[in-house]
Amino acid sequence: MATSEAVLQVLGGSLPSLFGSDHSFRELGLPHTSRSFIRCRKKRGPKYVNFINCSNTSYHAIKVNHFLSTRRPLHGDIAHSYLRSVNCKCQQADSASSTASEKGNGSWYVDNGQSFDSIHGNTQSVLQFDIVRELKVGQEDFQSNGSLPPNGLAEDALNKTAENSIEDEAWELLRESMVYYCGSPVGTIAAKDPTSSTTNILNYDQVFIRDFIPSGIAFLLKGEYEIVRNFILHTLQLQSWEKTMDCHSPGQGLMPASFKVRTVPLDGDDSATEEVLDPDFGEAAIGRVAPVDSGLWWIILLRAYGKSSGDLSVQERIDVQTGIKMILRLCLADGFDMFPTLLVTDGSCMIDRRMGIHGHPLEIQSLFHSALLCAREMLAPEDGSADLIRALNNRLVALSFHIREYYWIDMKKLNEIYRYQTEEYSYDAVNKFNIYPDQISPWLVDWMPSKGGYLIGNLQPAHMDFRFFSLGNLWSIVCSLTTDDQSHAILDLIEAKWTDLVADMPLKICYPALEGQEWKIITGCDPKNTPWSYHNGGSWPTLLWQLAVACIKMNRPEIAAKAVEVAEKRISRDKWPEYYDTKKARFIGKQSRLFQTWSIAGYLVAKLLLANPSSANILITKEDSELLNAFSCAISSNPRRKKRGPKSSQKTYIV
Repeated sequence: MATSEAVLQVLGGSLPSLFGSDHSFRELGLPHTSRSFIRCRKKRGPKYVNFINCSNTSYHAIKVNHFLSTRRPLHGDIAHSYLRSVNCKCQQADSASSTASEKGNGSWYVDNGQSFDSIHGNTQSVLQFDIVRELKVGQEDFQSNGSLPPNGLAEDALNKTAENSIEDEAWELLRESMVYYCGSPVGTIAAKDPTSSTTNILNYDQVFIRDFIPSGIAFLLKGEYEIVRNFILHTLQLQSWEKTMDCHSPGQGLMPASFKVRTVPLDGDDSATEEVLDPDFGEAAIGRVAPVDSGLWWIILLRAYGKSSGDLSVQERIDVQTGIKMILRLCLADGFDMFPTLLVTDGSCMIDRRMGIHGHPLEIQSLFHSALLCAREMLAPEDGSADLIRALNNRLVALSFHIREYYWIDMKKLNEIYRYQTEEYSYDAVNKFNIYPDQISPWLVDWMPSKGGYLIGNLQPAHMDFRFFSLGNLWSIVCSLTTDDQSHAILDLIEAKWTDLVADMPLKICYPALEGQEWKIITGCDPKNTPWSYHNGGSWPTLLWQLAVACIKMNRPEIAAKAVEVAEKRISRDKWPEYYDTKKARFIGKQSRLFQTWSIAGYLVAKLLLANPSSANILITKEDSELLNAFSCAISSNPRRKKRGPKSSQKTYIV
């Protein structure tokens, strides 16, 4: 019924106020926090020595020597396996353990009750393995997915290291990247590159919202839910903080781009320190760009956590419901734009530098559509949310129609654009955005396959960005922003243009690269985004996991499996780079960080999903029958098919 009312608003041309009565906001009463940190105090002293020594990325570890009788070389030159505790609770066996109790661990965000693992009967001790044994690995060849059972033995870990060293190396590196706050895991750092100097580390030692998504999905698929739950609730608390740059504050629902755990002396007490969460909302980022995609990814991860763990209590919390609504209100606020797509600045997503994507980039629109569907599924029905849900449904219908109708391009549509008439002034114009046919680049005419198509990168008045952007196209498949036919056509194009988009390492972030005068004008002569490098046509292994989800949804997993095989030939040997350079991805990126966490996590998620395709359902969103009905009504009322007239006084209801 809510969707039916939404269609009335679309057809009638009206949009309700998004800022109606909302009891959850008044009940919660979240004030702006003027401090820039969340604090967790720790006392110094003999009884707390173990608690203090638990730093952000340190672990209790057991070293187990490998005696490989087969002498089979391990990828990444791994000589030892470190079996680490996931939770790093810093518990002690003596009386000090009672001092570091749950109420005294400084964690402000959890309900001061049981951990999620305890609720589900998966309580883990700090040292999961009681016995350390030296084992000889036989010469047999085994098949394994490289996963470690929650309470598995050291023997299992050693066997699986021998069987599938790449995956085990990846899991070890992923766990080494984990960041702890007050004894609990809260995220993973962007990269842990030993070759980077302290002066050149920039912000790669921080926990990025977008970078953590593949890490979080990997942990969910392994049944390790605590780190994801902590991440969701910690970043939610950061959302309500005051954020200012040059006396100006952005919207209240903005999520941070990243945060860092810092240990600082406690004011007025030399015998104690405290851990603080220091967020960056873009005021310290290169270019000072606010991260539009952070809040959208947060909603997507929240839904994935609930569907994977079965723990819906997190999304039902009043503070979490309020956080969802704050993000939606920020995205759905009225503005000057005539389009249902989100208007953003350059560099507000994964491509976080000047690359000519300002306006309505596809990546943001696909994440926006996905977040709207996820939020629609999670929002609790209540009177105060009626206007927001109605506006959400309106936007979903309009956004789906706009992207499918105007962003789609294949050989047939390209020929239509080639024959466009310009300067059309009418309500039923064919060339609505006054696109000049001369914008069609020669590369596109030769590159477009006869079978296949894709969504263009951007659409604005008199401008179509014909570049192929991988993330936006793949996530449009995942969130059903494209039709089934369009989704298959995108995968057809990837297969047809394999040597361009995959080549020696998947996957091109965009194609083709900006070169020559175009590169100088659009990027401002950016020395990092030179042609076929970084965001300008570089190849990013982390995109493997989005490719895997899209292929599984369309029942074509063999495409993703083939890409994973390509990556496995060198990604471990190359030490898990952030990105690759050159047209065929032959070189490790000139400024690429090694041991990049989301390159590691992207590979692991792709492997886990291909091993168990049904698990991809935690990420896939599908249109329901009501939205499909509403979409068909929107098409029938398209001004290209019907001239504009006065609003009808009669109301039409969708049954």
